[in-house]
Amino acid sequence: MSDDLVKKIDLVAKNEVHLIKLISSEGGYSGLVPSYPKATRFLFTSLEFNLLKMAATAASSLQMGAVRPNASSSRKIFKANTTIIGAESKGASWAKLTSTSHISSMQPFFQSVTPAPLKFNKVVTKAMSEASGEKPLSGLPIDLRGKRAFIAGIADDNGYGWAIAKSLAAAGAEILIGTWVPALNIFETNLRRGKFDESRTLPDGSLMEITKVYPLDAVYDNPEDVPEDVKMNKRYAGSSNWTVREVAESVKQDFGSIDILVHSLANGPEVSKPLLETSRNGYLAAISASSGASISLTYIASERIIPGYGGGMSSAKAALESDTQVLAFEAGRKHKIRVNTISAGPLGSRAAKAIGFIDMMIDYSLANAPLQKELSADEVGNTAAFLVSPLASAITGAVVYVDNGLNAMGVGVDSPIFGDLDIPKDNNS
Repeated sequence: MSDDLVKKIDLVAKNEVHLIKLISSEGGYSGLVPSYPKATRFLFTSLEFNLLKMAATAASSLQMGAVRPNASSSRKIFKANTTIIGAESKGASWAKLTSTSHISSMQPFFQSVTPAPLKFNKVVTKAMSEASGEKPLSGLPIDLRGKRAFIAGIADDNGYGWAIAKSLAAAGAEILIGTWVPALNIFETNLRRGKFDESRTLPDGSLMEITKVYPLDAVYDNPEDVPEDVKMNKRYAGSSNWTVREVAESVKQDFGSIDILVHSLANGPEVSKPLLETSRNGYLAAISASSGASISLTYIASERIIPGYGGGMSSAKAALESDTQVLAFEAGRKHKIRVNTISAGPLGSRAAKAIGFIDMMIDYSLANAPLQKELSADEVGNTAAFLVSPLASAITGAVVYVDNGLNAMGVGVDSPIFGDLDIPKDNNS
């Protein structure tokens, strides 16, 4: 890489801010019963915009990207909706990123920085850094050193939220986490006892460091929105400052600014019901709390009929996609903010089990996608890391599909109408 190009990339890294919104297909934690959200609530939650406003004060130009995942097949828990904001580089040293690997599908492109041997169906891309945070990484890496990421919606070590956190950490970002209040105690206990150590391990052998964990329930914007029965609920006992506004204020007080925000929260309390049988309250919960959260194949749910996928979730996906496109224009013109959407394949997480047929969706994907392989949550995490980085500085208003190509299919190859046709298959599967 030429010195001029290195200087240009370094300049971009120091002056851009990114917002990425990730929408997943899963219906949130079972047993969560939200209060009555406001019908007029904007799809992008106030948590995202509070932190975006906070980041705006720390950077000279802004960029936004929005992400929308579906579900994947490794039985991992993810909570829908992920949003990411990035701001100016802090120049911190991340010596631990001496040998960072990511799962990718870009083997020819990354051949020069790929260690051998390679595993089948997986390409390991390697980023290398020096002890000094001032020296750019070699090759064409994703360098997030000096950036601070807040990931809202992680309650264990499974799913897209955790995978995105690991990818951002591997690229050098500092990690903060917002955990749903009723799940906070068990999450912190498991983290403290080392039960997540294996999954926390980064490609260089170090453990992903989590600077702080905040209690969070994004159903409620302000303390006055919380009903008395929730305040008195024993699952919320001992926790405070967990509404959207309070968390944003706490993060600002603790750290001053946030560079990356990952909103991986979803809530579709009536996702198993047909739309005609969904209550107004359940419909509004899907729209406002989930910001378009989807289960498997979220893009299909927003554009096409998915029988059995109800509760207003498909409407939420469609609304989110519309908002994403509008914001790509408005925020891009006014603030140079990039808005993109990630659409991932089905993930058999604990939250996705609320759908009831997630395993069949996974099997359908394996049978019909152009790439007949299991979708890894890490592949979604690495895509998010790319979108929030300066390498994606010209990408906005796009839907980035991470689903082994299933979105390209019109009719499943397992359909009886193709019984006499010679359909190509993966000879290695």
